[in-house]
Order: sequence, then structure tokens, then C-alpha cells
Amino acid sequence: MPDDRPHVTIYTDGSCSPNPGPGGWGALLIAANGATKELSGAELHTTNNRMELTAAIEALRALKRPYQVTLRTDSEYLRRGISEWLPAWIAHNWQRKGNKPVENEDLWRALHQATQRHEIQWEWVRGHAGDEYNERVHTLATRARERLLAAGGRAAPPPADYEVALRISLPKGSATGGWAVRIVKRDAAAPELITGQVRADSSNQLWLMAARAVLEHLPAGATVRFHAPDNYLIQGITRWVKGWQAHGWQTKDGSPVRHRAAWEALAAAASQRTVHWSQDEGPADLADGLAALAAQAARGDG
Repeated sequence: MPDDRPHVTIYTDGSCSPNPGPGGWGALLIAANGATKELSGAELHTTNNRMELTAAIEALRALKRPYQVTLRTDSEYLRRGISEWLPAWIAHNWQRKGNKPVENEDLWRALHQATQRHEIQWEWVRGHAGDEYNERVHTLATRARERLLAAGGRAAPPPADYEVALRISLPKGSATGGWAVRIVKRDAAAPELITGQVRADSSNQLWLMAARAVLEHLPAGATVRFHAPDNYLIQGITRWVKGWQAHGWQTKDGSPVRHRAAWEALAAAASQRTVHWSQDEGPADLADGLAALAAQAARGDG
């Protein structure tokens, strides 16, 4: 059966100076009829490899329907990773030889998800060798990084399909807690408000279980900006989890990680989406009234 998907050629590039440090990425999409689309972005604390991966992820996400894709990159890390290493990582539960965690696992998972709709041919091109399109995406990446630095390192919020704000309530002496979340979908006319109850032995556990429930409500592959004021949740999912996983779910002093099952479930849900975690209350239009709604849910009268 013939493949009637249209064809698009994509060039991507990422850069970082110094490495690690401020970085930028760029992508150029060229349709079969010659129409083009340019994409770029930057992060203050990143690496060359993360920018290379981000460029490919964002380029594929920009395709609104399945395509036949020729993706050209000057990054051997990207090309060999997706073509050679990824199947083994997946087969071994995202572990490298010696049971070492895969570096940049969050982005590799996101890239794998982004490839599923398309038929993709990955091609390596020599960087800075006169290819006008390779030079163009390098320029896009460089300019994005320069704009970030010129703005004093204040990056614009990353694009997101969903923006959410979460609150919880666990009454003293109660084994049942409540949570409330307001979700805004990009281009939606009105936000979605959800509340729930769950049995939890502490507010820490409740945060984890509520965050997992919120993510599982959103489609796999979505980009999510997640606001929550809790340090345990945000620091844990963005910093501590990788270390715990690498050390068999033990803390630095050798103690078992508390709420391991909840952390594993949350990490699994997050891995199926690109989540930008923010330790804050969230915008006023997201945060207003959530604490009261969470308390109502905890009492069972919401």
C-alpha cells in the first residue's frame, strides 16, 4: 500500500557556550513545495547534547499530521542515539551497560514519543562545511542564545500544550486528602477544573499521588508547564529521582527512599510527557481558589 504521507526535510542544530552553560537550538522545516518554517529557542543552563535533542523534538512536534521525514543533523550523538542506541536503552529499562542511567533520559523519551507518528530517515551532515541549511539552523541556535543573554538570562516560558496549577489538603489526623487542579489547554476557551480524593499517610505522599493523577489525565506526548508550591515535589522530581534510581532507590546514607512506589509512578507518568516543573503558586488565573477546592475535596463535600 503506497504511503500517502507528505514529505518534509528538517535541519536541526543545537549549541552551548560554554558547555554546559547558556545554549540555543534551531530547526528549519522545508516542505515538498518549498515552503519553509523556522523554529528556535534557548535555555540558560543546558548542554550541547540537550540542545541537539530539543531541536529535533520541537521540529517533529511542529508537524500537525504524520509525515515522511528526512531529518539532517550534524550531531553524531543525536543520529547514533536514535538509530543505534535507543532500542537497547528501551529494552533495558533505560539503563546503559553497567546499569548506568541514560544521560538526558527525559529528552530521549520525549524524542522517541515524537517520532511515533512519522516515517523518519536520519541523516548526518558535516557541520560548518558550506551546507546553507546547516549554517542557517546554526545561526538560529546562536541568535536564540544571544537573545536570552541580552535579556539578562530571562528566558520566555517554554511553549506548552497544557498549563496546570495544583493544590492539596490533608486535614490533621485524616488518612484521606484532597487535591484540586486547574488546567488550561493551549487555545482552549475555558480552563478545566478537577478535584479528587486519595488515601495518603502524609502531605508529601499526597503531593506525589495528586501530581501523578494530573499527568495521567493529560495525553501522552503533551508538553506541560506544571506549577506547584511544594519543595518536596519539585526538587524531588527534577533533581533527586535520578540519583535515587541510579542507587537502587536508596538515599545518600543508604536508607530506603520514602514513598518509593509513589515516586516511581510519578516518574513514569512524567516520562511520557515533557514537563516543565515550577515551584510557585502559578499565574493568578490558574491558582485562584484552588486551596479551598482542595480542602472541600478532602472533606468529601466538593
